[in-house]
Amino acid sequence: MKRIAEETKRNDVHMNCEAARQIRQHARSSSKAEVCGVLVGAEEAGVTTVEASIPGANAVQGGSHVTFTQDTWEHIYRIKDRDYPEARIVGWYHSHPGFGVFLSDHDTFIHKNFFSSPRQVAWVYDPHSDEEGCFGWVGENLERLSRIVFVDGKGGEGAGATGKPEPLLVDSGEGDLDFGTQTKAMTQPTEAQAAIKAGLTAMGFLSVLLIGFFLCWFLFPHYVLVPVDPRTGQPLFGAPRGSVGGGQQGADAGKTNDMNNPGSRSNNPTAAPNGAKGKP
Repeated sequence: MKRIAEETKRNDVHMNCEAARQIRQHARSSSKAEVCGVLVGAEEAGVTTVEASIPGANAVQGGSHVTFTQDTWEHIYRIKDRDYPEARIVGWYHSHPGFGVFLSDHDTFIHKNFFSSPRQVAWVYDPHSDEEGCFGWVGENLERLSRIVFVDGKGGEGAGATGKPEPLLVDSGEGDLDFGTQTKAMTQPTEAQAAIKAGLTAMGFLSVLLIGFFLCWFLFPHYVLVPVDPRTGQPLFGAPRGSVGGGQQGADAGKTNDMNNPGSRSNNPTAAPNGAKGKP
């Protein structure tokens, strides 16, 4: 009896590294609400082996609780029968976003009612702190387990089994090392990118020219030729300030015309001096 009790207390967990990565990725997809799923694998010789995980779709999620629904269980068993027909459900996992690793009263209720096998475990992961822990049955109590081993499922793979060669390093002659031509081709811009870059450059130059033109127009004086009446020296229509042929220059032109033609008024028989009366 004593030996059986000791075997019951001994609950090692071997967690596949890929299964742990998938659990963490699922938990990080929801930073505010809990997510859940089940663990599939095997139970033998006092060791619970977690080979994979199945996310719990359609679970009722909350900030501090999660609940497996009928739709969730249907989804889980459909995936298990398809992908892991020989495996067993060896536990479940859920996230605690931002409030640590432990089993709440709600979590304990789920474990006691749905994962009551002596070797089934509960994996808890906090995506905010990256803390994780595993809980399991120790006798009749749920306790945090300390005998956890992460197993690399690809262990034993040959060194060259992946078929991925090292990238080639080429000396550019300038003291820097570049990757091979295949990597260079990936970094070279495409024709479309080059055309877009050229168009943006041309638009930039055109914008600078337009801005310079408008600044010169408003900041520096400019002249406009306006036709002037040769008899009066006045512009035929309104001339802007600073225009040639208008304003004071037009008046000066009229005075010059009178000086060059002193008899222009005396030759006119109808003209009379100021204040003089004309003869009938």
